[in-house]
Amino acid sequence: MNTSGRALRILQITDCHLGRTGHSSLLGMDTRASFDSVLELVKQNYPEPDLVLATGDIGQDGSVEAYRYFQDKMSVFSCPVFWFAGNHDNFPAMLEVAGSRGALEKTFASGPWQLIFLNSAVPGKVHGFLRPKELSLLNRTLEATPDKFALIAFHHHPIDTDCQWLNPIGLRNREAFFATIDRYPQVRGVVWGHVHQEMDQRRGDVRLLAAPSTCIQFEPRSREFGVGRESPGYRWLELHPDGRIETGVVRADHIEFEVDMNSGGY
Repeated sequence: MNTSGRALRILQITDCHLGRTGHSSLLGMDTRASFDSVLELVKQNYPEPDLVLATGDIGQDGSVEAYRYFQDKMSVFSCPVFWFAGNHDNFPAMLEVAGSRGALEKTFASGPWQLIFLNSAVPGKVHGFLRPKELSLLNRTLEATPDKFALIAFHHHPIDTDCQWLNPIGLRNREAFFATIDRYPQVRGVVWGHVHQEMDQRRGDVRLLAAPSTCIQFEPRSREFGVGRESPGYRWLELHPDGRIETGVVRADHIEFEVDMNSGGY
């Protein structure tokens, strides 16, 4: 727990789409190689976070081997690492690998901040939905911690992007989510994955943030699915004791990656 009065430093890694073996690829990109390159960049620029958030789609094929590979790579960090499922993930396999390590816990408190991790994945579906038990957890935790600033994380985007094809596969009950957090002025941020691109918007006092994937990126401002040309990356966040959030995205621009730019879907 951070009690030093300094900012809480968080690393967000998302949408790794790791496979069973080192030969697994997504749209022509070797996802393990791109993931490893992003981690090398993290080690250079942000080597000692207080917390790592893996915001879903860690695995592409749902294999235990993919999650074991991820877990092994996360051992480089001495801080807590929290996982939660995306639409491509296999939760029982995640539970088998990470459940005994505390990586699937739903809340984490540090100094003046309360973090809440929700499951927006719907088995067999691409879109997201926060079930009543998730919204209840969110409401109970916020109600119990009015003296702490709150950051909330899950996989699916709760706001529209500039990609028309992505918007129907975001969080389907976003109105219920925002109706809940609107009752609690301590909420300062919401972070998610799924969109394979950087987003940074505001809704009142709440920062709304998405991070690039550690593998392929989606083409911004697109009507139909398209692969973007930006490099894999990660997001860093610093949560200050006064409720401010500083954040930025770092990309592995120095690495050459092969990707099928003409792919029609993923």
